[in-house]
Amino acid sequence: MASRGPIGRRRRWAALLGATALAVTAGGALAVPAGALATASVAVDFATHCVPPPIAGLPPIDGTTTAQITVDNSTPKVGDTVTVKYTVVKPAASNPTDLALPADIMTPTGKVTLSGAQTGDITVAGPKKNDPVPGKGAFPSFEMTGTFTVTAPGEITLSPGDYNIHTSYILELDTPCTVITPPAPGSVTITATDGTQTNTRAITLGSASGAPGAGVTVNGANFTAGATVTLAGRSGATQTADTATVTADSQGAFSGTLAVNDKTTTGVVAYEGSAWNDTKGAGPAAYVVIDDTPIPDNSQKITTTVKAGDLSMTQAGDAVQLKAVDFGKGGPSTGSLQPVTVKDFRGGPAGWSLTGKVTDFTGPGAKVGADKLSWTPACATKAGSPSTCRPGSPGPVGNAGATLASTPDGTLTGGEFTVDAGLSLDVPAFTPPGTYVGLLTLTLS
Repeated sequence: MASRGPIGRRRRWAALLGATALAVTAGGALAVPAGALATASVAVDFATHCVPPPIAGLPPIDGTTTAQITVDNSTPKVGDTVTVKYTVVKPAASNPTDLALPADIMTPTGKVTLSGAQTGDITVAGPKKNDPVPGKGAFPSFEMTGTFTVTAPGEITLSPGDYNIHTSYILELDTPCTVITPPAPGSVTITATDGTQTNTRAITLGSASGAPGAGVTVNGANFTAGATVTLAGRSGATQTADTATVTADSQGAFSGTLAVNDKTTTGVVAYEGSAWNDTKGAGPAAYVVIDDTPIPDNSQKITTTVKAGDLSMTQAGDAVQLKAVDFGKGGPSTGSLQPVTVKDFRGGPAGWSLTGKVTDFTGPGAKVGADKLSWTPACATKAGSPSTCRPGSPGPVGNAGATLASTPDGTLTGGEFTVDAGLSLDVPAFTPPGTYVGLLTLTLS
């Protein structure tokens, strides 16, 4: 495989809410557009050993994988749950056969390695989603997600680990790829701080996938010493019938096995007590059941796929006109933000945050400071959405920024949301007459 240099990739969701002008004597407007950065990370290259399915009759492939790790929170507190996304930008392996592979037959699973203040591996899994692959063609980029609980303050570096590409087409085949010299280079580093949350329970899985009925090893840490801990499968937000119990040792650690039969399983949790409670539990750790049940004679296996989509935003317009104020009086110049529609069709555990920051409003030889613009956010959630939109707090926007709306992380998130806000610019009394323009940048991450 040809090597590929490191790539810095930042996802930006931006929109411009165009210029509004403010005239201090006879009329006016104000300006406001929108865009920005998610958590910074870099794509890294690492040597990879991939083993094609035995049926292909091909030798192992030693090549280069390009991958990137991103997180939803770069400054978590101890006890927080961090959502991790492992993107294989360029796999080391390719389609080992001359047979073209159709879309949406690949299920990726893998691990992310933690080092620094916290160590261990996180299991991650992705949806069955891929573009068609021609015979002997390169495998496409794919994404996997998982979570971990922060258990110690300090810098924690996340590195891409081993991954497996499972294909479900004619035959059930695996192409496992391992890091030749682990750990791979760090892709992102987060800084954890001491927090008020006390739940530092954490679990890791021995594997991220298995056949129906296969046992997965669940390792736990920081549970109550001697406590009975329930291991359970989860299908989205619902617990499945697959459960087992273990007992934590004197250090609060345990290692147990959970037989996972439910084919809809998306993750595994562990908790103390008679029912799941996020203050006394850990997880979910991502897990996928690979259905390899033989098809009976004279039968046809019918399969459909729910495709994961994207997080996106659109706006109703690109200009906001605020009411004019009088020279010598000044006061609030008011208006409304152009409504923004957020669509979260990712189908994963991560919520989203929509923030905004504004520049100073510049005019004829003078300016009105960015801290003079305040908003009163509002948001509505479309019926049936798994997540619920939360408006940000009323107050100044400023050039440092403020939250317009957000949804929390959860077992399954998503939906459609409408976000808007009342705007008010506090104009000093003797601001020189003219048109004043500022730019409001909105960032969805």
